Amino acid sequence: MNTFGQTIGLTIFGESHGASIGAVLDGLPSGMAIDWEAVRQEMARRAPGKNKLSTTRSEKDAFEIQSGFFNGHTTGTPLCAMIRNGDQHSRDYDQLRHIMRPGHADYSGKIRYGGFNDYRGGGHFSGRLTAPLVFAGAVASQMLASKGVVIGSHILRVADVTDASFSPLGESAETLQALKGETLPVLDKKKAAAMEERIVAAKNDLDSVGGVIECMVTGLPAGLGDPFFDSVESCLSHMMFSVPAVKGIEFGDGFSLTGLRGSEANDAFYYDQEGVVKTKTNHNGGINGGITNGMPLVFRLAVKPTSSISQQQDTIDTDTQENCQLVIKGRHDPCIVQRAVPVVEAAAAWAILDVWLSTKGRCL
Repeated sequence: MNTFGQTIGLTIFGESHGASIGAVLDGLPSGMAIDWEAVRQEMARRAPGKNKLSTTRSEKDAFEIQSGFFNGHTTGTPLCAMIRNGDQHSRDYDQLRHIMRPGHADYSGKIRYGGFNDYRGGGHFSGRLTAPLVFAGAVASQMLASKGVVIGSHILRVADVTDASFSPLGESAETLQALKGETLPVLDKKKAAAMEERIVAAKNDLDSVGGVIECMVTGLPAGLGDPFFDSVESCLSHMMFSVPAVKGIEFGDGFSLTGLRGSEANDAFYYDQEGVVKTKTNHNGGINGGITNGMPLVFRLAVKPTSSISQQQDTIDTDTQENCQLVIKGRHDPCIVQRAVPVVEAAAAWAILDVWLSTKGRCL
């Protein structure tokens, strides 16, 4: 299925080199105003072709609203947005019908769909499909912002260059917002130049690099989510693994918790001066028992190096059923981490809005 969500449903459609891609947002509350210029700004953060750190494919990512919005507000019926594709070089992908790209979904997709899948540019598996995801997340973010929720991310690592981490007890809304305006959003500004060097070096070597994205959500009330199968971690993980190239996730201190004792890992509760329940530490990332505890929600994602590289690689030809070699042509990102940042924020926004509405009986 290409639909995510329990109370609100997000369906994405289209292929990288098809006529268009888009999203259908079903179940949104009626009467919500949407700032379309703010949505366009989020789309522009993800768009390709802006600098030497990304693919030269140029897409405006201009969306056209087809339904679900009338007289300045959501109607409560499905909100449909279409994004027309433009700068395609489909000839670059002719050989990929039968020569499988290592690291891509070419082989698994061909088997899954019996060879009827659109292989051009990766088809429906392409990172191009994150554009409608960002559209949906930008809409969800505005709805969450009306309740004081702020979502922000930074690049924690590219290759071997590591940025400072978010304060687990929270960052200001100003800090999280300022990161959105940076090409390489980092807390330690000196790290951006070093990260850029690693990306450019990989590009010059016809190779690619990966990294880690750290995301923080502030302003969430305690009590959102459910135990076990519909936990906040479960819902966010489900959504995050729908983002191409994401290969791992951890919440709070994540795997580092295994090196602590319980006395160190537990987050002690206390009442602050205003009588609000908080914790002295936030090793668990704002979640206990699958339910938010009112502290900042913190998670990190591992993003693998871009699979499309221009070095010669070993692979197979499914027509001849022989081993062969492949040099991938076309335009590709030497690192997708920086373009994935707004995608991760959008994915988080949609998943959290779904959890919120599911917990609160469809009410914000």
